[in-house]
Amino acid sequence: MNIEQLYRQVIMDHYKHPKNKGLVADSSYLMIHLNNPSCGDEMTIQMHVKDHKIDDIRHQGTGCSICCSSASVMTETLKGQDIDQAIKIISEFYELIKGYPYNPEILKGDAIVYQGVSQFPARIKCATLAWKAVEQGIKKIKEEEQHG
Repeated sequence: MNIEQLYRQVIMDHYKHPKNKGLVADSSYLMIHLNNPSCGDEMTIQMHVKDHKIDDIRHQGTGCSICCSSASVMTETLKGQDIDQAIKIISEFYELIKGYPYNPEILKGDAIVYQGVSQFPARIKCATLAWKAVEQGIKKIKEEEQHG
């Protein structure tokens, strides 16, 4: 089995058996909804941040296998991270997705299976949708911290 087949297998596994899927009825969670009109992907992310750490992170959405599996991988990658570290990880994921060199010390785990996405520019938005939602959520948290 070559590396591309292995990556495809990991993506399909996260698509068929997503981690941290399903929203919770808890107002202490920040909720962010994003969609990608160009292909119909829709994603809602819920995150709970406590003591500057992403305590819990959930996802619910519809879309292609890349979008939905990437949301699952994102939750596993970012859960338990300090929000400043999470921003660094998200930034490295964007580098990987664009086909640029990324720091393997920062971006670890299953997230690297999306490096082939750079060959399909139309799929970049699919792979980054859930990550962009978390990035927006963290920015909102930081703004609230600054303003009181």
